[in-house]
Amino acid sequence: MSTAHIRAPYMDPSADAQLASLPVPRKALFLDRDGVVNINHGYVHTPANTDWVPGIFELVADAHARGYLPIVVTNQAGIGRGLYDEVAFLAYTAWMHAQFAARNTPLLATFWCPHHPDAGNGDYRADCMCRKPAPGMLLDAIARYGIDPAQSSMIGDKQGDLEAAAAAGVPARLLHEQDWGSGLAGMLSILS
Repeated sequence: MSTAHIRAPYMDPSADAQLASLPVPRKALFLDRDGVVNINHGYVHTPANTDWVPGIFELVADAHARGYLPIVVTNQAGIGRGLYDEVAFLAYTAWMHAQFAARNTPLLATFWCPHHPDAGNGDYRADCMCRKPAPGMLLDAIARYGIDPAQSSMIGDKQGDLEAAAAAGVPARLLHEQDWGSGLAGMLSILS
C-alpha cells in the first residue's frame, strides 16, 4: 500500500468572485456528494444517472444568503476501482457545478478522493489523508480559502463524514434518506 497526495479541487468558474465577496475568515457549508447532493445510486458519474436530493438547491441558496461558501467533499472510490476515470469524474463535476450555477446557487469547489485502501487498483490503492473519515479534504479547503472551521458546518450521510468533520473542527449533521426534502430544509438550523 502506498501513501497518496490530495488531488487539486475542481474550482467553479465563479470561485474567484465568490471568494472576493467574503472577507477572511470565511465560513463554509461542506457537503458530502452522494446521498446529500445527489441520490446515491452507486458510483454516480453521469448526468443520466443523476437525481438531486430534494431540497439541495434551496439549502445551497440559503447558505449563500447567510455568507457560507458551499464546498463538496467526496470520496470517489469508483475511480480507484476502475469504474470510471479522473477525466470522466471531472467532466461530471463540471456539469454538476453548472447545474447549481444555472439555479443561481453556485458551488465554490469540489474536493475529491479517488483512493481506497483495500479495493483501489494500482496507485489508487493507497492509505491517504483525503479519504473520509480522514480530514484531509476539509483541512485543505480550510487552509486554501481562509475558512474558520468552528463557524462552518458539514452535512453528510455516513458516520465517516461526521468523523472527518470532527477531526477538522467542523460541526456536522447526519442526513438520512427519510430526511430529504423537508428534513434537508431542517438542516438549515445548523447554519448561524
